[in-house]
Amino acid sequence: MDNRTNTIAGWVLGAAIVALGAGIVSSEFFRAERPEKMGYPIEGVVEDGDGGGAAAAVPIEALLASADLSAGEKAFAKCAACHSVQKGGANGIGPDLWGVVGDHIAEGRGGFAFSSALKAKGGTWTFQALDEWLTSPRKYAEGTKMTFAGIGKAEERANLIAWLNQQSDSPQPLPAVPAAPAEEAPAAEGAADAAAPADNAAAPADAAPAAETPAAAAQ
Repeated sequence: MDNRTNTIAGWVLGAAIVALGAGIVSSEFFRAERPEKMGYPIEGVVEDGDGGGAAAAVPIEALLASADLSAGEKAFAKCAACHSVQKGGANGIGPDLWGVVGDHIAEGRGGFAFSSALKAKGGTWTFQALDEWLTSPRKYAEGTKMTFAGIGKAEERANLIAWLNQQSDSPQPLPAVPAAPAEEAPAAEGAADAAAPADNAAAPADAAPAAETPAAAAQ
């Protein structure tokens, strides 16, 4: 009886080992590689970013011209944990920002301890400089103490900068919007194309007197 039980157990164990081995072999054989691009292409559907290239960035000057001050005040909520924006306001983790637009970079502000990285930038907080700073403080001044990651949306930055500009005794005039690059007039290309057939048509007329030369020599 024990031998029979051992035999059955052996067959069961052997079958399990064979099944396990077959499963491993089949999984390796039928293993599918992850496609480089997920999904299937659908005819007539254009994916975002293909065929047209990236849209040209709107200049900060143009965004400032149409900035929403109310939205800018709401955007300042991201800064309020570290900054105040009151005339004569106390510094916190960051300096008070009253009158910051047009002020010298990393100077004054009630003796705030600016990082050496920001002090090395020099210059003034122009609209362009503030836009670059708010996009990525660490990229603008590598080594800065400011841990804020930045504001990715250009419109939100413009709204915030325009609002900050109003938090001042003497707000700065907004920068002029740069003129859009002039496009070549299609009419100029059409005129050039039309001129080519006209020149070709004039060639036989110029050649006509040459054909009369033999007759004149015969006379």
